[in-house]
Amino acid sequence: MSTTGKINVQTENIFPIIKKFLYSDNEIFLRELVSNATDATQKLKALTSMGEAKGELGDLKIEVKVDKAAKTITIKDKGIGMTAEEIEKYITQIAFSGAEEFVQKYQDKVDKNVVIGHFGLGFYSAFMVAQKVEIFSLSYKEGSKAVRWECDGSPEYQIEEITTKTDRGTEIVLHVAEDSLEFLENSKIEGLLKKYCKFLPVEIVFGTKKDWIPSGEKDEKGIEKEKEIEVENIINNPVPAWVKKPADLKDEDYKAFYRELYPMQFEEPLFHIHLNVDYPFNLTGILYFPKLSNKFEAPKDRIQLYSNQVFVTDNVENIVPDFLTMLRGVIDSPDIPLNVSRSYLQADGNVKKISAHITKKVADKLEEIFKKERPDFEAKWDDVKIFVQYGMISDEKFYEKAVKFALVKNTEAKAFTLEEYEAHVKANQTDKDGKIVFLYATNTDEQHTYIDAAKSRGYDVLLMDSPLDAHFINHLESKLNNTQFVRVDSDTVEKLIKKEDAQVSKLTEDEQKTLKPIVEGVVAKEKYTVVFESFLLC
Repeated sequence: MSTTGKINVQTENIFPIIKKFLYSDNEIFLRELVSNATDATQKLKALTSMGEAKGELGDLKIEVKVDKAAKTITIKDKGIGMTAEEIEKYITQIAFSGAEEFVQKYQDKVDKNVVIGHFGLGFYSAFMVAQKVEIFSLSYKEGSKAVRWECDGSPEYQIEEITTKTDRGTEIVLHVAEDSLEFLENSKIEGLLKKYCKFLPVEIVFGTKKDWIPSGEKDEKGIEKEKEIEVENIINNPVPAWVKKPADLKDEDYKAFYRELYPMQFEEPLFHIHLNVDYPFNLTGILYFPKLSNKFEAPKDRIQLYSNQVFVTDNVENIVPDFLTMLRGVIDSPDIPLNVSRSYLQADGNVKKISAHITKKVADKLEEIFKKERPDFEAKWDDVKIFVQYGMISDEKFYEKAVKFALVKNTEAKAFTLEEYEAHVKANQTDKDGKIVFLYATNTDEQHTYIDAAKSRGYDVLLMDSPLDAHFINHLESKLNNTQFVRVDSDTVEKLIKKEDAQVSKLTEDEQKTLKPIVEGVVAKEKYTVVFESFLLC
């Protein structure tokens, strides 16, 4: 039995709208379709655990296949499947969302986070690259009959019962359009799967690969031989470190995951933060502090943004505070919409809340390390100084926390918090107006004479040589009301810190009149002007 119908949309043709407005990049189609397959598989697991789906789950891997000769891409799952009625509802009536209905029906019995997408509009992203799409599906429900659905990109479609499909689940077959033949290259599809689906919670198979196993035979030296075999090429890691409990992970596990995220990075991260929040929003992830050189550079390896293990973007500028983009790692939240538009994400209320929370967690982690492992924190300070300074300058909430653990170092490489340093120099470096003066140098070699002169007076000198220090000093002076920063070579040592007038010695007017012609007589030929100034008594 075969029927035809018209897709229930308000416009004559939805597909140009999908291509132009819904998605910003045609490669997103694969993410959406594999996410839907994952969704169907997760639903089946949930229903089985509740006793509402009978029978063996079996092998639940998702398969992606490319047939270059037939010009097709197939995404096959062994999940919940669909009946003809469900295809009518979830595919042809776009206003409905299969995922949303599933959550509403089972909201008290199942974690909504196992449901990734909205089965409907996500499916129609297939027409970004396909001239025709077929669906072959058999529902898990007892007595269900397999069905085939076909649409060529117009509002008309055809649906019929078939006998050729006997296994539970759904196959989506894309007949690739002439302007999208690049997606028939295995390397292109594998690259997209690794980009968008690398951490999806169901194993994804794409072709085969070579592997070596023991052969059962030994060579003349008694060493067991290996033989080459073909094995399934599993694209993804279904259980990445960030979805595990911190108590179940060791330091080496975090380092191994860092290498998995950034295989071209050879330096180990300094610290990590494991995010795990379930209220007032859902948020998991792991952030790493890389070693930052004493240069203010744009990040090469970015934070990766996920939604239920589906990759969204690694372009997180203006989504999280700018200073956090200097970190690396993963942020995952189902409260972040699966939309690649940065402007959309920036305006999302949940994204703003998540951003503020991450800022707080980063500050809390640094403060915890500072308090519990201060020697290690001091040793790594130069590698995180740029990050902390940038955060304090650009984010008020971060400043409020970071001012407790932000360090300054003097020219002898001794580290102090700002509060500790104020106490350290207060007695000797308070000027006549009651301001505490922080003397600083920007280059110990070029300014060593001035540094030595200051030290001879018992002064302490900070080393402020990072590219952000000029801005950092200005920011601190606006925050620390009783503190002033003075560069050590900005004046003679006697004038760096203005002391009480009682300490100043002056020439009388008669003494100045007596000395002036004598000095002018010596330098008359050069036309110098002679001015007498006070000097401090040592």
